[in-house]
Amino acid sequence: MSGASHAATADAPTSVVAQARRIVVKVGSSLVTNDGRGLDHAAVARWAAEIAALVGSGREVVLVSSGAIAEGMQRLGWASRPRAIHELQAAAAVGQMGLVQAYETAFAEFGLHTAQILLTHEDLADRRRYLNARSTLRTLVALGVIPIINENDTVTTDEIRVGDNDTLGALVTNLIEADVLVLLTDQQGLYTADPRRDPSATLVRTARAGDPALEAMAGGAGSSIGRGGMLTKVLAAKRAARSGAATVVACGRERDVLTRLAAGEAVGTAFVAETQTLAARKQWLADHVQLAGRLMLDAGAVRALASEGKSLLPIGVVGVDGEFERGEVVGCFAPDGREVARGLANYGAGDARRILRKPSSQIESILGWVDEPELIHRDNLVLLG
Repeated sequence: MSGASHAATADAPTSVVAQARRIVVKVGSSLVTNDGRGLDHAAVARWAAEIAALVGSGREVVLVSSGAIAEGMQRLGWASRPRAIHELQAAAAVGQMGLVQAYETAFAEFGLHTAQILLTHEDLADRRRYLNARSTLRTLVALGVIPIINENDTVTTDEIRVGDNDTLGALVTNLIEADVLVLLTDQQGLYTADPRRDPSATLVRTARAGDPALEAMAGGAGSSIGRGGMLTKVLAAKRAARSGAATVVACGRERDVLTRLAAGEAVGTAFVAETQTLAARKQWLADHVQLAGRLMLDAGAVRALASEGKSLLPIGVVGVDGEFERGEVVGCFAPDGREVARGLANYGAGDARRILRKPSSQIESILGWVDEPELIHRDNLVLLG
């Protein structure tokens, strides 16, 4: 593929995990549940042994694990995944018991305690809850406890979902400022093309997180391989890079994969973070998976934000989508549909519609009051891409 030469670097370094002190490991549902046939206790025991070795070497490890719904289906005797949200939530509630029991038993063999952490997008979107979650996780790893994190599928709906555990792993990586995110899957890593269709496809050993060519390699949003998960891993690596974390995608079925990575062996695909690390508050803004609303900007406003480091003024906004309140996170979109920034709105949606395309000097005469001259102040705004 033409993008391969741009995405892959000249020579693959040793594993980015080797120098990491704080690591987030995510294991996929197909690995945890043996391709949906119930929990694979042998695999869970192997990962526990490897993570225990990492902890014994002075590292802090957080585990993000899928598998609750699949395990719940197994326990309830359901042959096919239900579609009704209340049945999915019920399966998650039943399956989470088995998932946590399996991890608690496996880690107890090495004298390690585990803690269950269930998160929703709302936990990470609210600044106070975000900081509380970070404090709790940091305390747990400092105590040598292994947090087992999953999305809280028993209560989540489409409106508050993180969406997938690759994204959740990246969010947790940024939340606790981990050094590296390891995504264990049933694939060897990212290939230059779908190896099931293209026999000439080769494994990408190392790449720059956020390189647009990587998303094409992962199959794009509409391909079967993309829907299967490699695209979400590429996007997760891009998200984790915002806090300076590297990402490794490797096969979880390989023996001693975590300890080999920690020993410096280059396994799978490494996505190196080469972007400037965002400050904590702006990282929180960038990490919002769901937005309260959208602001459509003209070309001048996009230029003022992206090239001149200015705040967003109402006169540069040509449209407002959604219903949001003052202080909620909204996205800023260029005329071509790209999201170029996001930030905290100084005015709710209704007021924003009344003052768009107007100079700031007219805000008070239009609304009868004025809070700030900017729709979003640059201190509460983060650029994307």
